[in-house]
Amino acid sequence: MKFPEECRYTKDHEWVRMQDGLAVVGITEFAQAELGELVFVELPTAGKIVAQKATMCVVESTKAASDVYSPLTGTVVGINEALSTDPGLINSSPYTEGWLVKLSGVSELELNALMSAEQYQKHVER
Repeated sequence: MKFPEECRYTKDHEWVRMQDGLAVVGITEFAQAELGELVFVELPTAGKIVAQKATMCVVESTKAASDVYSPLTGTVVGINEALSTDPGLINSSPYTEGWLVKLSGVSELELNALMSAEQYQKHVER
C-alpha cells in the first residue's frame, strides 16, 4: 500500500491533507481494506465543531459499523455529498474522490503532531 506523502495520519487510520487553508479528512487505504465494502456513511453537518480524537462520523461496511475520529479540532465547512449515493468511493479512491469532510480553523500544532506517511507505514506494518 502507498500512503501519499502530502498527508498526515493518525493511529486510528484517518488522513489529513491541507488544501486552500482547509483540512481535507478521510480514512486511509489500510482502513478501507480492513473494513471491506462500504455501504453507508453518516457524515456530520456543516457548521459542527469537532474535537480532535472525538467521533466525527460513522462508516458502515458489509462487516461492521465503525466510528471515524477527527484527526484535528475544527469546524466542518464541507462534506463529501457524493458519498451519500456512492459510499464505495472510499474503497476505490480513499485519498481523492473518497474524502469525508473539510475542516476550517485547525491547529498547526495538532497537524504537525500527526504521523508522516513514513511513520504511518511503519505503524501499519507492526
